[in-house]
Amino acid sequence: MGTMYGYARVSTKEQREDRQLRAFSGMKLQQENIYVDKQSGKDFERPMYKRMVRKMKDDDLLYIKSIDRLGRNYGEILEQWRYLTKDKKVDIVVLDMPLLDTRRGKDLMGTFLSDVVLQVLSFVAENERKNIRERQKEGIEAAKLRGVQFGRPKSPLPENFEQLSSRWLSGEISGKRAAELCGMPLTTFRRRSISLGQGDEEEFGAM
Repeated sequence: MGTMYGYARVSTKEQREDRQLRAFSGMKLQQENIYVDKQSGKDFERPMYKRMVRKMKDDDLLYIKSIDRLGRNYGEILEQWRYLTKDKKVDIVVLDMPLLDTRRGKDLMGTFLSDVVLQVLSFVAENERKNIRERQKEGIEAAKLRGVQFGRPKSPLPENFEQLSSRWLSGEISGKRAAELCGMPLTTFRRRSISLGQGDEEEFGAM
């Protein structure tokens, strides 16, 4: 057997990979051969994963906790699996699914069963990613209906803003001078004036 590797992935920097690392504890992996990415599983453009694959060679062994830790894109999971097992000639063990252990069942029936299980689990992983995205979208829409504001809050307007905005719109003062008196960048002054309904796009262009 070659070198043994472990790969763990969580979707964000705030999430912890402890559960996956505990699953590797009985595998006698060297610490330097355990790679962790804190990044979405939508594709395989992940720095630690790519570094690990570059090091792999014939007869190495890769442990992952579950198929969705490898990725969440159905087509890319299958493509990457075949690349590792066929091109790199690496064995893969999915700890949560004993049937996905390429060291076993290398005969026709074993390969067939592994392929079926892999395709089903890959589909489930991608479907869950889509469901998560949809739930996030629904949550954001519901929050907006409740009046929740997203993004950075707007800074409060200076007390003289409305007066200077009116003077700018009437042509009494230039936009640059009005912005200076407000202590605001010119583009911000103009945008906030428009957003308050004190002018329209045509007036904005004319000034």
